Amino acid sequence: MDRRKFLKNAGLAAGAGVATTVAAPAIAQSQPTIKWRLTSSFPKSLDTIYGGAEVMANRLRAITGGKFDIRVFAGGEIVPGLQALDAVQQGTVEICHTCSYYYVGKDKTFGFGTSIPFGMNPRQMNAWLYYGGGQKLLDEFYANYNVVSFAGGNTGAQMGGWFRKEIKTLEDVKGLKMRIAGLGGAVFERLGAVPQQIAGGDIYPALEKGTIDAAEFVGPYDDEKLGFFKVAKHYYYPGWWEPGPTIHFFVNKKEWDKLPKEYQEAFQAAAYEANITMLAEYDHKNPPALSRLLSQGVKLQKYPDAVMEAAYKASMELYAEEAAKNPAFKKIWVEYDKYRKTQNAWFSVADTTMDRFLQSHK
Repeated sequence: MDRRKFLKNAGLAAGAGVATTVAAPAIAQSQPTIKWRLTSSFPKSLDTIYGGAEVMANRLRAITGGKFDIRVFAGGEIVPGLQALDAVQQGTVEICHTCSYYYVGKDKTFGFGTSIPFGMNPRQMNAWLYYGGGQKLLDEFYANYNVVSFAGGNTGAQMGGWFRKEIKTLEDVKGLKMRIAGLGGAVFERLGAVPQQIAGGDIYPALEKGTIDAAEFVGPYDDEKLGFFKVAKHYYYPGWWEPGPTIHFFVNKKEWDKLPKEYQEAFQAAAYEANITMLAEYDHKNPPALSRLLSQGVKLQKYPDAVMEAAYKASMELYAEEAAKNPAFKKIWVEYDKYRKTQNAWFSVADTTMDRFLQSHK
């Protein structure tokens, strides 16, 4: 697929209400009615991350005059949240909305689609996917699983999790049972923790009962909704394992290939809108949510430098080891790392310098 052409079409469809209103009748008159089911990995209560799928489905119906209808189901309504990709791969549903890194148990290469420890931020991820060759690399990998992928949201850099006890040294990490997804769990394991992968809607009960000692999910807005502050008061930052996590729409390859070209274009435009608006919504909602959490007695704390340094070292060792034995991982890691370093060099010139200056004058 031509991503540059897609972006142009996305701008026309998502950014110009008049254009979509005019185009819809033409599509409706000439195209078939298609009904798909989408299974999400997220509960409806997490309205922003779950809502990304609704944004896409609603826009797609509007563009096609209701002819291409995708019904969205929350995690657990059709299959458990962490089995969403499997359902698409097997043809149980046509599409899902999930995080690629939930499936690193199949292959650690799945981590790149969402985020990896000390990886790229949201803007860098979008640049890599849309213009830096990232989408092509991911598509080649996902083809092995009978799916095609489309960026469908980003939460922004995440928080570092909720802990029952304060983390002062690396010793405090050892033996810690923590809910954490993706390759961040593999890194924490190298630091001595015991990672647990638990779907979003099941985290609070596990933390409340003491089945786990700590948990991370997204950021202040979602974490407040999930109620973590009621059972754990130490709130850490940054989420070094998720500096720019992308959520994806995965579509069954055979079903995608059946779509008329016009519907494929309409879908890509709708997915693009979901990707861009989710990040804006989180950036809008997180600041006041953090203020509310702090008013509840939450202790906002930065990870100790020793933990950050140990995590970075463990991450780089993990990537080197995996690349040495996994050709698929190596192929993406080499290009990803090269692009990340180029992006960081640019961001340090303007963005980071300005951020630090403004922080010193707040």
